[in-house]
Amino acid sequence: MTRSCRANRLFIIFFSLITVFCNLASAANFPTRPLVMIIPYAAGGSADVLGRVIADEMGKVIGQTVLPELKPGAGGNIGAEYVAKLAKPDGHTFLFASVSLSTSPSLAKLNFDPTKDLKAVAGVASIPSLMLVSNDSPFKNLAEFVSAVKANRIQASFGSSGNNTGSHLVGELFKSASGIEMTHIPYKGSGAVYPDLIAGRITVLTDVMGSSLPQAKGGMVRALAITSSKRSKLLPNVPTFAEQGYPGFEFGTWFGFFAPAAVPDEALKIVENAILQALKSDAVKDRLDAVAATPLPGPGSEFEKWYLTDVQRWAKLVREGRLQKAD
Repeated sequence: MTRSCRANRLFIIFFSLITVFCNLASAANFPTRPLVMIIPYAAGGSADVLGRVIADEMGKVIGQTVLPELKPGAGGNIGAEYVAKLAKPDGHTFLFASVSLSTSPSLAKLNFDPTKDLKAVAGVASIPSLMLVSNDSPFKNLAEFVSAVKANRIQASFGSSGNNTGSHLVGELFKSASGIEMTHIPYKGSGAVYPDLIAGRITVLTDVMGSSLPQAKGGMVRALAITSSKRSKLLPNVPTFAEQGYPGFEFGTWFGFFAPAAVPDEALKIVENAILQALKSDAVKDRLDAVAATPLPGPGSEFEKWYLTDVQRWAKLVREGRLQKAD
């Protein structure tokens, strides 16, 4: 080996060691400032409400303020792209994502790849949805509703929180399962849908329990069905889709945390631990119990496997023609 080759090799080793030591030192001091939780959905929705509770509990664990920041739009993809492409990958910025992060790779045109540009940090829970109609609607169950649509007695429409969000997808899946036609009307968050639903300007909305349960209990809307496999103790008189002639029809809006793919593992572990500890707090557990949530795999390595499987599940539905990719 020549002297110049030895010098180059020593330089590479020295540089690598310096990088390792710098990363370790950075991780030892992490976090050095408040953390930012990007919530890519509208204010007042389930992600916003749940995310803020988790942020408060994370702050107690990690010793820094965790600041929720809303970046809604494009069914969650604007905020997700921000974290994937623009956020500094030092662990101080992370994403509180939902089911659209699984569906968008197959259904939307993206400027990023969630499966490569983001890294799973921790899973939270999956929450069922309620299919709702106005309290003035004549329909008391799914059979009455489907029969009216098939007989052309109504021109049905369904609202959603936006393209590729849970409320959109479950509507499309029900169209496929029931064989009916409904016009999709996307809104900027589910909160914006309710005035039109209550007034009868749209026919149905299938919304996650976090925001639909108070509406159903408030008496202005009526729940026709719940998307879980079993009835919820919170609304024991509302039957499942399966009970009403759609066996195997089940849907949950999941929530979990992601970070830029280049975040150092040491910082990622600290954020992951803060999330997992927050999920054990009474405040978060009470919030999840209040919306009939079921837990997801929590640790990042387990949640990532679950997430990638969910991505493939939606890709399969597109290949089968049950869902259509956006033009």
